[in-house]
Amino acid sequence: MYPPTFENLILELHKLPGVGMKSAERMAFSLLGWSDDQQKQFAKAVSDIRNLKQCKVCGNLSENEICDICADTNRDHSQICVVQSEKDLYAIENLQEYKGVYHVLHGAINIQKGVLPDQLNIPSLEKRITPETKEVILALDPTMEGETTAMYLTRLLENQVLITKLAYGIPFGGKLDYTDSRTLSKAFASRQKEKSE
Repeated sequence: MYPPTFENLILELHKLPGVGMKSAERMAFSLLGWSDDQQKQFAKAVSDIRNLKQCKVCGNLSENEICDICADTNRDHSQICVVQSEKDLYAIENLQEYKGVYHVLHGAINIQKGVLPDQLNIPSLEKRITPETKEVILALDPTMEGETTAMYLTRLLENQVLITKLAYGIPFGGKLDYTDSRTLSKAFASRQKEKSE
């Protein structure tokens, strides 16, 4: 019904999570109304995401080989907060309370979907554990997958370092990056030593 170029734009926008065809159509018409400069800035922003890479140390998003957090010598590198995704990292970082570093797993163990430990960013976490490492904080989603991953990491690392886990207050089945900052802050402050069962 639309010219192929415009139809293609709608279809590409529809690929974004949570964007239905009607929303994609509205976005496309909105983009159509932008000035040439606005359209060029938008196209450049989309094009520039190809320059992003994963930090070689922690797996966070970075424009360089090592992200700004890992490169920051003022942070406490003896404390590693393990998260499932970059979004979780930024949810914690936005609290402006945690001063350690992070490790991004890029998912959680999910046997039903075929996601096994060797498919996550776990080997590089093991390499980061040194005699100087004082604590590994498991800040994983309170879901079955997050709990399975926490149990696996606890068994893997508990003889090498103190393992703690966020306190509950975050509802089971919830997502860390959707948790309000007050609840997340309290869960972080009240973290407990994790034990393998």
